[in-house]
Amino acid sequence: MSKAKASTGEVRIGVSGWTYAPWRGNFYPEGLPQKRELSFAAGQFNALEINGTFYGMQTPKAFRRWAEAVPEGFVFAVKGSRYLTHMLRLKAPERPLANFFASGPLVLGEKLGPILWQFPARFRFDAERIEQFLALLPQDSAAAARLAHRHDQRLRAPADYGDGAKRKIRHAMEIRHESFRDPDFIALLRRYNVALVCADSVDWPLLMDVTADFVYCRLHGSAELYKSRYSDPQLEAWAERVRHWSRGAATDGNFICDPVADGRKRDVFVFFDNTDKLMAPGDARGLMRRLGVHW
Repeated sequence: MSKAKASTGEVRIGVSGWTYAPWRGNFYPEGLPQKRELSFAAGQFNALEINGTFYGMQTPKAFRRWAEAVPEGFVFAVKGSRYLTHMLRLKAPERPLANFFASGPLVLGEKLGPILWQFPARFRFDAERIEQFLALLPQDSAAAARLAHRHDQRLRAPADYGDGAKRKIRHAMEIRHESFRDPDFIALLRRYNVALVCADSVDWPLLMDVTADFVYCRLHGSAELYKSRYSDPQLEAWAERVRHWSRGAATDGNFICDPVADGRKRDVFVFFDNTDKLMAPGDARGLMRRLGVHW
């Protein structure tokens, strides 16, 4: 991967997930064994989102297998459990959050990128509930390991608390209800250094307030959710936004509060989620070319 300039943050671009049957013989070469798909995808992109952690509890063995399949310098963004966000809706979150961190993400070590917390479309902004959750989120791996020790019996395998090294942990929050279009929400995210996901979609609010020391962007398809391709002019527009984000000048977009223009370099993560019609890999590579991200 190319070295980031001193005045800009690191840019990571990838896709949301990697296990899609229609990609076989298209993005994935004909005859590539399924067990090698992650290694192939990690040779194309410098980051990927793990989707399986959203749908069900994983095991340390699974995280170890994923870490071993990708090269040094690569990172995973890990989707937080929908049990927390969609079923409990953040009520009594401490034990489920402990279970999540005990289930293996700390095994990733240096390859652990941001944790993505995605809310359902009908989940409304509740300042008290959101702040209680934000206050629980561990900001480094040592705090995550301490939290993980409070797990209960629901783990699928013995807990793993990582290698003991202290590393920063980042969190990002993706909202899908208009009630979050509230300055108090932005203030909460900034207080806890949690990124508001910039989610490009026809179905949910597209908000671009920079709320943390990094930026997290998900491109779901601007015309048809999960399906539509990004045109060359659209990719160039997103590339320009990434350039601005990485050097602390987020002045183009839809904002709740005043846009950030502090000149503070920020790492930027961009994931294409328009996966249903094979568009995501090509769009991700197109954005990489425009930004000069070599991998």
